[in-house]
Amino acid sequence: MEGDQNASTADCAEAVDIGGDAEECPVKQRCQQQREALPGEPRCVICGRYGEYICDLTDDDICSIECKTILLSRHEKAHNPAPKLTHHVKIPIKDECFYVRDNDRGGSGGLTSIQIDSLRSKIGLCIKGVKGASVPAPVLSFSSCDLPEKLENNLETAGYVIPTPIQMQAIPAALDNRNLLVSADTGSGKTASFLVPVISRCSGIRLRCVTELRNPLAMVLAPTRELCIQVEKEAKILGKGLPFKTALVVGGDPLAGQVYRIQNGVELIVGTPGRLIDLLTKHDIELNEVSVLVLDEVDCIMQRGFRDQVMQIVQALSQPQVLMFSATVSREVERMASSIAKHIICISAGNPSTPSSSVKQVIIWVESKKKKQKLFEILMSKQHFKPPVVVFVGSRLGADLLSEAICTATGIKALSIHGEKTMKERRESLQLFLTGEVSILVSTGVLGRGVDLLKVHQVIMFDMPNSMEEYVHQVGRASRMGEEGTAIAFVNEEDKKLFRELVQNLKSIGAAIPRELANSKYLGAYPSSHQKKRKFGS
Repeated sequence: MEGDQNASTADCAEAVDIGGDAEECPVKQRCQQQREALPGEPRCVICGRYGEYICDLTDDDICSIECKTILLSRHEKAHNPAPKLTHHVKIPIKDECFYVRDNDRGGSGGLTSIQIDSLRSKIGLCIKGVKGASVPAPVLSFSSCDLPEKLENNLETAGYVIPTPIQMQAIPAALDNRNLLVSADTGSGKTASFLVPVISRCSGIRLRCVTELRNPLAMVLAPTRELCIQVEKEAKILGKGLPFKTALVVGGDPLAGQVYRIQNGVELIVGTPGRLIDLLTKHDIELNEVSVLVLDEVDCIMQRGFRDQVMQIVQALSQPQVLMFSATVSREVERMASSIAKHIICISAGNPSTPSSSVKQVIIWVESKKKKQKLFEILMSKQHFKPPVVVFVGSRLGADLLSEAICTATGIKALSIHGEKTMKERRESLQLFLTGEVSILVSTGVLGRGVDLLKVHQVIMFDMPNSMEEYVHQVGRASRMGEEGTAIAFVNEEDKKLFRELVQNLKSIGAAIPRELANSKYLGAYPSSHQKKRKFGS
């Protein structure tokens, strides 16, 4: 946390026993809520963030309740090692108990189909797929997935205590070699849902078949460089200590270095479609061993600008397992997915294709000429400005001009990020923002999808996006893993094509609707994108 939140953190006692009273400053529940440690400050023994507290049982520096739980679990294992469980472990869920056999890969523990359906209902899962196809039951712990021990340890170290609902279902289904189309809320843990089975499979193949030539075994395609960088970074964290190497293949970095890394042996390639096509056409890269293809943000990556490139890559592979993920999956995307893979199982969790319920949506009617002044008023207000903040705009030039205007008018540090900047500039800007040295990042859509901005709990849509799908993703940047956030959107008649769906969304959550929007003559003039997509191809 930065700004006022840093000040409030500093006002707390330097070391507090977790479990005691902390009325003035609530104890952080999750490590993601804690800021990074500054030079000279204590660091959490689990995750390395600011060690704001002292564990009352071990006297170690920790950052949150979550890391205390992990610490005590390790302490218990070290002092009271237990034999591998072969009996049923009782796991309560609300008013019922389900049983998971610790050594049962499927994790069903002998549950009946009625109990499995009840479990899915309780955690908000919906399954659609091939008639008669049996979908593996959800798991309630990572240990039920028969993962490599090192991968389980890496998950624990990275803060994955228990799987999220989408991880409970997607991971066992992917491990069962199913083709998946997965839709879940933004910030619900989709990245780990495909990385865990990918790492498990790739490392298992390498351990069984040690060869000098290490051709790629899996590939992840994502629409933006920033998202690719994030996915590869997470893959390295979860695959640490395993026979699992990665290669990042994106524009802006020298292609020669990327080719050299692949030729020296990797298990996973993470890249954008355009750069991967360059790689395949200009260099002899062996892809016949790729057994898993992941399409992250599949609705975006299957748009016209990417679709031909994606299909070209798919055709270069030998019928891999296909895992497709997004927060917004329409019927059109489902149809396109069926052209890529057969026997697809559709899994949804929560309320995908709608803005995150944990984000408060504030719509402000403001004419285009007055948007800058309204933005400056928000940024200068202690009540309304909650840094760090991402401001979304519609053009690259607009991002540069607005970031400069913010610095000049408010004195607050702001940087811009967009597709015309070099990868070095984009990495540096994002790093300065995430470390708190810059409070505001003005961005085009490059940060609108998938990018994990853990400290961001406020986004401002200076320019409304072109579709409600993009609106859902940009709103989602203000909430990760269900944490509360705020999304402020500037709206005027230039956004009339979105009025109908926007008002439907605001009514569904009971949010305030500006009078000008509620009374707009354009409110019923345009069909919803959902209706248009149903008409498409009919």
